[in-house]
Amino acid sequence: MSNIQIRVDEKEKKAAKVIFEKLGLDMSSAIKLFLKQTTLRKGLPFLLTTENGLTLEEEAEIIKASSEAKRGKNVSNELNKKEAVKYLKSL
Repeated sequence: MSNIQIRVDEKEKKAAKVIFEKLGLDMSSAIKLFLKQTTLRKGLPFLLTTENGLTLEEEAEIIKASSEAKRGKNVSNELNKKEAVKYLKSL
């Protein structure tokens, strides 16, 4: 068995400790669980998301589409209400 020492923000540590305790875990067990899941999945056991709840790829896609739309690329003509309803029903 080996030891790991890490520096963390005290406020974050306390907030995580409260959550772990509600789950019936202590800090050490929670970190061991994280490490075990990382090795089982051969990667992080959760998605990395931005503050918007999107993956980095999804956010990049939206930024690209927004940039294209501003240049008039890959956009369709504006539909009136009747046309929009017809289009949605055709999907």
